[in-house]
Amino acid sequence: MVATPHSASAPASSEFAPVVLSDESAHSRGVTPRVVALCLLLAVIFGYIIPVIDVKLSNTFLGAAHLPPGAIAVLLILLLVVNPALKMLSRRGGFARNEVLTVYISCLFSCLVPGHGAENFFVSNIIGPFYFATRDNKWLDFLQANLPAWFTPALWADGGKYGNAGRQAVEGWYTGSPIIPWAAWLVPLLAWGSFIFASYFMLGCLGVILRAQWAEREALAFPLLRLPLELTEDVDRPDSYGIIGRFFRNPVMWIGFGIGVFIQAFKGLHVYYADVPDIPLEIVTGTLFTEAPWNQIGWLPMQVYPIAVGITYLLTSEVSFSLWFFYLFMRFQLIAAYSMGFVPSTLPGLIGHVGGARTFTGYQQVGAYLAYVAIVLWTGREHFGHVVRRAFRREPAREGEKNEALSYPIAFWGFVLSFGFVIAWSMAAGMSPFAALMMWTLYVVIAIALTRVIVEGGFLFVQQGWTPLGTMAQLVNSGPNTLLPASSIVPGTLMQSSIITDMRAFLLPSFIQSFKLAHDRKINLRALFALIIAVVFITLAMGLWMNVRLGYENQGLALNSWFAQDGTKIPAQNANDLINGARDVKPSNWVWLGIGGLLTYGMMVARTRLLWFPFHPIGYLMCLTYPANRLWFSVFLGWLGKVLIQRFGGSDTYRKITPGFLGLALGDVAMMLLWLVIDAWQVRTGHQLMPG
Repeated sequence: MVATPHSASAPASSEFAPVVLSDESAHSRGVTPRVVALCLLLAVIFGYIIPVIDVKLSNTFLGAAHLPPGAIAVLLILLLVVNPALKMLSRRGGFARNEVLTVYISCLFSCLVPGHGAENFFVSNIIGPFYFATRDNKWLDFLQANLPAWFTPALWADGGKYGNAGRQAVEGWYTGSPIIPWAAWLVPLLAWGSFIFASYFMLGCLGVILRAQWAEREALAFPLLRLPLELTEDVDRPDSYGIIGRFFRNPVMWIGFGIGVFIQAFKGLHVYYADVPDIPLEIVTGTLFTEAPWNQIGWLPMQVYPIAVGITYLLTSEVSFSLWFFYLFMRFQLIAAYSMGFVPSTLPGLIGHVGGARTFTGYQQVGAYLAYVAIVLWTGREHFGHVVRRAFRREPAREGEKNEALSYPIAFWGFVLSFGFVIAWSMAAGMSPFAALMMWTLYVVIAIALTRVIVEGGFLFVQQGWTPLGTMAQLVNSGPNTLLPASSIVPGTLMQSSIITDMRAFLLPSFIQSFKLAHDRKINLRALFALIIAVVFITLAMGLWMNVRLGYENQGLALNSWFAQDGTKIPAQNANDLINGARDVKPSNWVWLGIGGLLTYGMMVARTRLLWFPFHPIGYLMCLTYPANRLWFSVFLGWLGKVLIQRFGGSDTYRKITPGFLGLALGDVAMMLLWLVIDAWQVRTGHQLMPG
């Protein structure tokens, strides 16, 4: 039996202990009428401007991270501009702390829903394969034969076939058109919109079910909540600390802030003026590993992102150590394979893995996900069992349930019914019940695992690096007379590529963080949940409208290449790989999956029994992903800084220097916002201060 896996996070949890408010009126100062109006207005604004930034300009994302720069921007404006102005007019005129945090919570959703890495990717995904189909690749043959008309404007425009109207709708988006064919888009947008909204509600219900277990029983760290909590700490105490809070009066914070600003100011000026010296934040490793066996490592970026360094400093040492250690551990497996006579570049790859992972490493990762989520659910079996018994009226409600966003019966049945809707929608699109159930069950597994990475490991953005259909195909095969025929593969790959391949901005972490923050601050969770649903609906509608418009008005071929071109080819390429039978289907895939599961289980057991054990499984989960590629070196620097400070300065010095690392993250965000404004003014494209 595995004990509760929270030892890595428990020490940090004291910093986020539930806040007991002496003033009970604070409970009603969160979701107030003016906050609701502001949140809905911000949803409209972000729904409009984020697609322009992400898709048209390809500049630094305001969202696409679970500490969104757009949400921090709103916090800073409220704290440094709006509140001081209101309090100069009236002593009680400013926003209360709970109101400010409620606005921040809403921005966790309004910044993520319309941008890069979100589910709106389907807009280009359902037309791209038609545009890039040729006589040689023969994509049209299986697309027309296996997709219902309502699935895409390419087919709906001509009543189920790819005719002249469909071609005009598709080619007009890519090459530009003065007229937007809304008649071709309306039904597909409504169909996909209902599907995506149901998936959002499913994740919201799951967030309600998970909150108490993760936030209270396991006391996970939630490091990404530290900055907004520090920024707003003194909002309700102006008499003691003045209009500007203590965080902004801390000289150590300003040292870190100044470092972040200095670095990004010079780098930004270098973009505009070549004579301004650049501050290198990357070590080019391509020339370092050219000889065998070291050249088997492949792409090994060593980049510094100040915001990632600052957040990593907040993590426990074993979590941050594992996040960079397992990244290198997987690379050294490639060296070991070469030394044993295998050339990793010639070994079979994992179908659907954008990074081209080898099957012997990729299936370790898949096994790690399955084992880790199984252990997480087993650890919380008492709480989850209570939720199920409540749903079937076998137990009365406990005291804390009345403070949840939804009652447990509503959350349970809301999850079940919305999950059922997702399955039914997939079946209506052509998937078999087995394929649909397996794909979306694995989606839930991935969502739970990645959310743990965020709430324990503070990763700014996440991806899993493998896809359900490709993984299933290499385990049980695909094609005619299998469990994965073409009728399941074609619509499945389009849904998978739109929603599962790039889960950078999926919403379960936002739900969990929001419910944790609101519960601790005694914000009315039920009113907050209604506000979140409204914000998500508005932002989703705005984002879809903008993404359709941007193609026709600006030519899709001139938009972000991943959104409009490279990413849209993946579903058809994957379908083409699987329709006639997957390659590299062999028993060893199951073996490596089992090895990954056993290593994960072993780590969890060791963590509960050996206090000195240095490894955490979330590093194993992330080791083959794009986020790990881009962030591992920053995580290493944050880990190294914390270890050295604690070793030579002790815990007291660590606490005193913490504001400096928060300031480093804040300074980086401040410069992202400044350069976004300048880039918009100068119509500069491709200037990104965050991993793109």
